[in-house]
Amino acid sequence: MSLDTQLPLSDGAVSRTAPAEEPGTQMQRWAGHIPGELGIWIFILGDMCLYGALFGAFLYDRGADVDLFNRSAGSLHPTFGAINTMLLLTSSILVVYGVRSVRDGLSRRGPLLFRAAFACGLGFVVVKYLEYSDLLRNDLPPTENAFFTYYYVLTGIHLTHLLAGLCILAFLLRISRKAQIGPKDLRASESAASFWHVVDLLWVVLFPLLYLVR
Repeated sequence: MSLDTQLPLSDGAVSRTAPAEEPGTQMQRWAGHIPGELGIWIFILGDMCLYGALFGAFLYDRGADVDLFNRSAGSLHPTFGAINTMLLLTSSILVVYGVRSVRDGLSRRGPLLFRAAFACGLGFVVVKYLEYSDLLRNDLPPTENAFFTYYYVLTGIHLTHLLAGLCILAFLLRISRKAQIGPKDLRASESAASFWHVVDLLWVVLFPLLYLVR
């Protein structure tokens, strides 16, 4: 009997000691439903509105002084941003497969995937620290000009979200290691994964906006 399988119990919980269902059965059961809880989507909507307002203000001020914003953006190192983009995209893929492993009862695979996603998130923090340090060594603080004020505010808020996301990944890891996973655990894991994907999405917008647009 494989330890890497699980089967829903009569109350919707999942046991890791019973034989697995036919392939795709659990995925079919969950297909078509909105992932996570309503509360997380309300939070995400509010977050998108905040960032939308900041993006709009950035583009408005950029249009008023395109040369300043272009010169300032040239002081950034796109390599840092590209590395962080790859780290977050990789982490999102790992989280997708991690949640799928929790649904399908793959008790060994889920924790490995969430640990790898967590490591990608930590890598993002390290790269961002190196980038901030490089800018400050070159006398480019948030008060240098309007571009750098936006840069530090936008990336700082995103970094705060990412640090919260790391706590959420730790929560996902804890769920994936439980001996019995119920419907509430599955919804919680979907909510947590949705938040992490939004962190990824925000950076995918920030990277070209700050580093590449000229």
